Amino acid sequence: MSHPERFENVSAVSRANVYFDGNVVSHTIFLPSGEKKTLGVIFPGSYEFDTKAAERLDITVGKCRVQLPGETEFRTIEAGGSFDVPADSLFQIAVDSDRAEYICSYL
Repeated sequence: MSHPERFENVSAVSRANVYFDGNVVSHTIFLPSGEKKTLGVIFPGSYEFDTKAAERLDITVGKCRVQLPGETEFRTIEAGGSFDVPADSLFQIAVDSDRAEYICSYL
């Protein structure tokens, strides 16, 4: 799957979403259609997130390990891969080295 390198004609929220002492940082953008996305970076560590809406995370740089609701093992997602997270759930994500970058789309 190919991910966009650039989003044209967007509105951006200037304030960053900062989690886990700055180890996960994202910015929110709105496409011309009104669709909301976040573009972010995850530095090495292991993190737990909760979702309100269903999400798809497209990994654009690096790789991560993810454990989704109902799964007992982590699986590796590399750049070019993606995973979906159900609404109102918890998931684990870990980056072992360097960083992972992502595009989060709300489903």
